[in-house]
Amino acid sequence: MSAATRSTRSRRTPDRLCSEAVDLARGAAEEAARPGMVGEHLEAVWEGDRIVTHLFACEEPGYRGWHWAVTVARASRAKTVTLDEAVLLPGQHAILAPQWVPWSERLRPGDMGPGDLLPTESDDLRLEPGTSGEDSPPPNSALVKEPQATEPQGEAGPESEDGEEYQPEHPPTRAEIVSVAQELGMGRPRVLSRYGLQLAAERWEESHGPRTPMAQSAPGACDSCGFLVPLSGSLRQVFGVCANENSPADGHVVALDYGCGGHSERAVMPEPPRPPAPVIDETRVDPLELHQS
Repeated sequence: MSAATRSTRSRRTPDRLCSEAVDLARGAAEEAARPGMVGEHLEAVWEGDRIVTHLFACEEPGYRGWHWAVTVARASRAKTVTLDEAVLLPGQHAILAPQWVPWSERLRPGDMGPGDLLPTESDDLRLEPGTSGEDSPPPNSALVKEPQATEPQGEAGPESEDGEEYQPEHPPTRAEIVSVAQELGMGRPRVLSRYGLQLAAERWEESHGPRTPMAQSAPGACDSCGFLVPLSGSLRQVFGVCANENSPADGHVVALDYGCGGHSERAVMPEPPRPPAPVIDETRVDPLELHQS
């Protein structure tokens, strides 16, 4: 037998002194566990040169399939086995808790209730910086100072068609710019990014789009329905809001090619029939003249 073969076999064969240290390992397991919770010795597992792990059954009712693992070691040329560690580890058939998932990935639509707060990350890809105007006063505030228009010295302004010097208009104030930005929806610290807009469009089309069973059986599309309230901006070309109280999509964002049975032009209620005029009107009293005798 070659030296390499003997070396390989010695590394895979558990150390004899470490393998026989069952009592030492059991004592360490009983010290870590509750009294009577350490069961029979299961096996000795080779971990490395002069390192062996002893496995004991766990008798805890809530830890079925788990086992106590006690690792012992021996120094080179030493005859004394020392204790390394004692832990409780799950076995192959152990009952384990599901893998932890962050709350941001567990959250589903409809999970929020009254009083719940849903924070957004500072680097959320669905949002991008906007014009907040937090440091500027309101448009009608007394702190707003109107800048005075000054004419440049030494330069003549451009002339108009009639030859007179062009007088530039009054430049907009900062308060006016903030007011316009608020009307355009830009008066917020962050606004919806193109990525967030795309995610919202895909989500809305999946719930109220042309591929839903309701739209497949609808008599008409929402783009020709009178109950559709169009959106503003680029979403106007694809989506709107349903305003039909009897529709299952009332108050929801729907695609223009979505549809339901409450279409305003495809489900028009027929007019009630009008009966013809009676030949003899029994509801009217005809006066009769009495002859004098």
